[in-house]
Amino acid sequence: MAPPNSMVSMKHLLDAEIISVTSTMRRNSRWSSSSPFVTIPFQTRDAALGSTLGLRISTPSHNAYSSPNMSARISAEAELMLAFQDLKRVVRDTKDLTTLPLPHLLHPFFAIIRSPLSTGPITSVALSSLHAFFVNGLIRPDSLNLEEALGELSHTVSHCKFEASDSSGDEVTLLKIMTVIEDCMTSAVGQNVGDIEICEMLETVLTTCCQMRLSETLRRAADNSMQNLVRIVFARLPKLDPTTEEAKLQTFEEESADALTMNVSQPDVIIDQERAAEVNGQPAGSEQVQEAEQQPPTSAPLSAGLSRSQFGLPSIIELLRVLISVLDPNSQQHTDSTRLVALRTLDTAFQAAGESILSYPSLMALISDQGCKFLFQLARSENHNVLGASLRTIATVMQTSRKQLKLQQELLLAFTIDRLAPPALPAGAAKPAAPTTDSPRRGSPRPGTPSYTVLGDDAGSSTPARVLAAPARGDMRDLVLESLGQISSHSSFMVDVYTNYDCDVNCENLFERLIDFLTKAVYPSHYRTGQGVDVQQRNSQFLCLELLLVFVNDMAARNASDEENLSVPWPETCTPPSDLLSAKSQKKLIITGATLFNTKPAKGLAFLAENKLIYQEPDLTKDQSLARFLKTCTRLDKRLLGDYISKPDNIDLLDAFMRLFDFKGKPIADALRELLETFRLPGEAQQIDRITETFSKIYFASEPDEIQSQDAVYILAFSIILLNTDLHSPQIRKRMTIEDYQRNLRGQNGGQDFTPTFLQNVYDSIRKKEIVMPEEHTGQLGFEFAWKELLARSRQAGDLMVSNSREFDFDMFKTVWKPVISAIAYAFVTFEDDYIIQRAITGFRQCATLAGVFQLPEVFDFVVVSLSQATGLLDQDPAGPSGLLPIYPVVKVEDQDVTVSKLSVEFGTNFKGQLAAVVLFNIVNGHGNAVREGWTQIFEMFQMLFLHSLLPIRMLQMEDFLGGVSMIPLQGPQPRPAPARSDGGLLSALSSYLMTGTSAPTVPEATESDVEKTLSTIDCITSCRLDELYSQVMTLDQEAVLAAVKALEALAHERTVARLKQESSDDSTAPNDDATYSLPYDPASVFLLETMVSIAIQRPEVIDELWPIIFNEHLSPILSASLQYSDLLIERAVVGLLKLCPVLAPNPSLRDQIYVAFDLLAGLPTSVALSVAQQVVTGVSHLVQNHRQVIRSATEWNLVFALIRSTLSDQEASKHAFDLISSWAMEGPSQIVSSDNFSGLVTLLDDFAALANVAALHAQAQAQRRRDDQPKPVPAVERGSKAVEILSQLRNLTPSLEEASHLSALQAWRQLWLPLLGSFSRQSANAVRGIRQTAVSSMNRLIMGDSSVMEQLDQEQSLEIFSRVIFPLVEDLLRPEVFHRDPRGMPETQLRVESLLTRTFKRFVSREHQVLEDIQPVWIQILDILGALMDVGGPQLREAIPEDLRGVVLVMHVNQLLLPPQGITPDPRTEFQQGLWNTTLERLEAFLPGFLSEVIPSPPPPAPPTASEPEEIPAVQEQAQP
Repeated sequence: MAPPNSMVSMKHLLDAEIISVTSTMRRNSRWSSSSPFVTIPFQTRDAALGSTLGLRISTPSHNAYSSPNMSARISAEAELMLAFQDLKRVVRDTKDLTTLPLPHLLHPFFAIIRSPLSTGPITSVALSSLHAFFVNGLIRPDSLNLEEALGELSHTVSHCKFEASDSSGDEVTLLKIMTVIEDCMTSAVGQNVGDIEICEMLETVLTTCCQMRLSETLRRAADNSMQNLVRIVFARLPKLDPTTEEAKLQTFEEESADALTMNVSQPDVIIDQERAAEVNGQPAGSEQVQEAEQQPPTSAPLSAGLSRSQFGLPSIIELLRVLISVLDPNSQQHTDSTRLVALRTLDTAFQAAGESILSYPSLMALISDQGCKFLFQLARSENHNVLGASLRTIATVMQTSRKQLKLQQELLLAFTIDRLAPPALPAGAAKPAAPTTDSPRRGSPRPGTPSYTVLGDDAGSSTPARVLAAPARGDMRDLVLESLGQISSHSSFMVDVYTNYDCDVNCENLFERLIDFLTKAVYPSHYRTGQGVDVQQRNSQFLCLELLLVFVNDMAARNASDEENLSVPWPETCTPPSDLLSAKSQKKLIITGATLFNTKPAKGLAFLAENKLIYQEPDLTKDQSLARFLKTCTRLDKRLLGDYISKPDNIDLLDAFMRLFDFKGKPIADALRELLETFRLPGEAQQIDRITETFSKIYFASEPDEIQSQDAVYILAFSIILLNTDLHSPQIRKRMTIEDYQRNLRGQNGGQDFTPTFLQNVYDSIRKKEIVMPEEHTGQLGFEFAWKELLARSRQAGDLMVSNSREFDFDMFKTVWKPVISAIAYAFVTFEDDYIIQRAITGFRQCATLAGVFQLPEVFDFVVVSLSQATGLLDQDPAGPSGLLPIYPVVKVEDQDVTVSKLSVEFGTNFKGQLAAVVLFNIVNGHGNAVREGWTQIFEMFQMLFLHSLLPIRMLQMEDFLGGVSMIPLQGPQPRPAPARSDGGLLSALSSYLMTGTSAPTVPEATESDVEKTLSTIDCITSCRLDELYSQVMTLDQEAVLAAVKALEALAHERTVARLKQESSDDSTAPNDDATYSLPYDPASVFLLETMVSIAIQRPEVIDELWPIIFNEHLSPILSASLQYSDLLIERAVVGLLKLCPVLAPNPSLRDQIYVAFDLLAGLPTSVALSVAQQVVTGVSHLVQNHRQVIRSATEWNLVFALIRSTLSDQEASKHAFDLISSWAMEGPSQIVSSDNFSGLVTLLDDFAALANVAALHAQAQAQRRRDDQPKPVPAVERGSKAVEILSQLRNLTPSLEEASHLSALQAWRQLWLPLLGSFSRQSANAVRGIRQTAVSSMNRLIMGDSSVMEQLDQEQSLEIFSRVIFPLVEDLLRPEVFHRDPRGMPETQLRVESLLTRTFKRFVSREHQVLEDIQPVWIQILDILGALMDVGGPQLREAIPEDLRGVVLVMHVNQLLLPPQGITPDPRTEFQQGLWNTTLERLEAFLPGFLSEVIPSPPPPAPPTASEPEEIPAVQEQAQP
């Protein structure tokens, strides 16, 4: 039958291997005389053959083999050869070898391999035969008694012994042992190998790996075999049932614990060097023969007699135990080379097992304690190879088992950070010792292992105690960093760290510590090398930056859109996120409280109580609640804690504190050790006494064995403290013996002695394990204590919560965003590697995205600020000390003007700055609503680009009311030259003349290189899409647009108001000059203003928020000091203000601000008002036409009219203003005459007429100078004439206005009639004849017409016609300068006015119910006026006055006002009549003598009265004044 894997028969294969082994044996001196058939003398053969044939065989007493030693040797050698001969005969006689048990077929080969008589070549051939059997299928799963054969095989290869020959050949033999073991485990029969066999074979391979006397090649081959075998063994874990295997492990521990024990230190494969001489033909000694005789040819394997099953957890855990034991850095049994083998093997084991190892509590118990403990110690080794291997293994362990290694991972991360960024040690703390090569003693590190220091809680400490190690430097630092990156490679790492540690009150803030370290490690200052940046340092910076970027990338992936979101829901089995975040908040308070306690306990406890961290348990007293906190809080200073609880006032607290310990069943030494590990024993004897006394009470209550009283506990506790000091203090040379200790305690147990066994146990416990106070934990003792605490905490800590959830991303990002972004920005600016730069750019984008998701504008601002600083576009103001911009060359490129400036050239070569700009503006594009403070940098870059003509055209334009859109000029008008000094001489004049030719600025030429760089800059700016961003600014949310406008105002304020204030205070160039200092033209301030106003106009819904920023903080200060700024800036400020007014109009709350603005504009200095007059008129026109409802009162109209009035001096503005006023006043769709604006309209029209007067006089003067009899038409005169005509038309509207507005007579007089009459009165003296005539006619019609106003007025209002209308007019006409305005036409005006005066008075005195006292003053003033007119008037006037005066006198006479004397006594006239007559007579006699007596002659003397008829004299009765 042919084997499955061979084309030859199985018999041929077996026979060939037998021949191969026996022929090799015969080449050895021991078997050289052997033949294939006779190997020993006949007499010495087994007597079985003779017995079978019925023969009696006698044994000679003397023969060649009679010697006992020789006989044993020949018997052993012959048996080995005979076994092969017998097997060969059996094979020949058997048709089907599968019917034969496999152990029988392999027995001769096993025997020769195990035999110490064999040599290296023989054993090697035998092993090759076994390899052939595996390869060709002789050993296969269906073989008979396969399990027995495998057990014997494992025992054989693990107990192989042979004599040494040459070293290379011997190592080949050992290599073949590895091959056979691999064949056994990797072939199909490997699944039938039992646990004991697995342990035996793996022990053999592992021992070979660790034999340093073997060659490097062999050890590496064995190491490779070990990796393969371990991978096979641990790969079975996922396939096994954990429950079944754990039960199987329990059975093994009970039945065959010794058989399953592996040992690496003593190899079972022995190469006997002492018998090597026999190979060369020399006989061996008797000792060797005896050894061969004692060694049985077939030794039973360890598994014989045991219940066997397929290998599983028992062998796996034993292998794991052995590997972990090798790692112990404090063990002198193993070297670092051995540990390297174990580390590589462990790494392979965890890779093969994966997370299935978590399902086996027995494995995890081993890993979580000794495994992690030794690995963490090796991870601080100074041996580079050990460090690298241990870090790799740790990373694999954490990758597969971290869910059950929560606190182990915390310690690992804390140690790692400490090695990479060692924290500052508290005062008095011991520094980590350097590795030493001195002889090791207790607490000292061995060579190749690190030393340890426990960083305890000092005063003010707020972190739990942790073990420190020496800093990692050079290549080791890179190894540690790369390992950290490997451990943190899974996307949920940072979430896991935050939720498990930072949100745990009893753990460190590892997330914050880790991010703090990573961010600081990106900067070179972190390394303190003092010699620049070397390659290793730069590599460390790269690694730290990469970890930061991975953190940001993972968070961004969790918070991406639904399609790309990698976040998972938070597991329901874990603590709810709200509880974790609450614990995080509570942790901050506890840290603060602990820090305060460590400074001053009373202050700390008050803080804790205030924040409800203590005294909150209803079922506990205050002392019990405080005691629980003091015992469980790991952040308290143990020295202060011991001092505090042992104070006399805190006896109850000390009692409650000790009752938290469970001393039941614990020996007193262990109980006291547990107590004293929680606080440091005070130094004061009374405090120690209180602690000891309280301990004795609590401990004795637990009913300890052999202790009779509480006093005995007290004495025993004191004795233990003293014994601990005596046995372990380095200052004490003579140690206390057990006899001394027993003698000291004689009779102290309630009058009796403690039993010797009891005291011996106490003594041994203290001798073997020192009671170490918390702050004395140093060296290896410190690490052991820290590890003990970790294991105790891990029993309550639970498993590691693992979830790639985004529930905590907001809190995490909010905590660390600033240092993270700063580090990325630094890397972007300083690193030159393209990959790093690209990753940094991605990090910026992701941070910006997260800022938008979490609505953290301050984060977005920081990104903007960081990137803007990298662009190189800030602080590039090209203006020189004079404040003027340089003139840059402009070249034509593809029919476009390109300005080649200093910035455009420098930015064109700054590739990193271009990247930063593109990234920045692409981030802001679409995320503008997330920007707040960052707008300052954005607009500052806009400003710089504007000053260098690099902005898009759209952003360079400004719009006004007159010329539409125009470009903001970069160059303003040249400043006026300073006046020449009067004290200058010839040299000064010559100097001024010479310098005049050099004052013109020169324009530099642009090179081709500069143009090319400028084009690169333009391309970059185009890629930034600034025009899109500018459009988005107009549509921002309210908060964002407010921030943008505030940023614009701040920049503009700095360039205008702040700059003026600073330079005005610094200006001392002309101390004797009274001229006001003014700033030069600044185009950037105009650009910022235009942008600010444009945003406000586009966002009317937020104008109530924008208006105070723009007007109060910027426009108002500028316009209030308008003479100190450039004309263009003031013009743009006025235009901007007027453009904002229509935006204010619809907002009722801001309507009054329009008039505040108008009042500000109306108060501008005359020169400024004239320069902006056209803009003001047009702006007001647009406002009133589009928002008539905004003007609702006479006060508001007056402000509008006052603003318009301030512009009338400008010809163009006056024209626009008149058109505007005309449209308002004349009948038509634009007419808006009302009682509120009637007076203002009249005043404005009157102003136009007054301007006509001025223009006419000016034209007359010019005509006189030119002697031109036909002066040219003057527009102002035409407007004045039309204005008076409009005034005449307005009188027709007064009745309807009075009725519509429901005005009283007095109101109508004040608001309508009087203003109109006053205007006519003033214009009746106008130099323009047509205006005078129209005004006089209109006034005449208004006073004397059919619907005369006189009919509606009362006495007081009627008198105002004289005092405020006619009398002032006549007085003007009497002035010579008025008369000379129009000498030809003025007499006619005088005549008409005189006529109006007399006729008005006649109507006045003819009214009923006159007040006589009011008539006389008016009449006297009229007489004086008429007398004056007689003096200056022409012939016509002199003729008209008497006639008009006659009519007035007669009317007064008819109305019994003016009566001559009657010639009788007493005078029948009243006193008023007498006085009026006398005054009139006196006045008339002055310019018309005899006129009064002529008009009103005195009556003839009356006849004497008769007695019957009395005389009657007519008299005017005085009327009482109403």
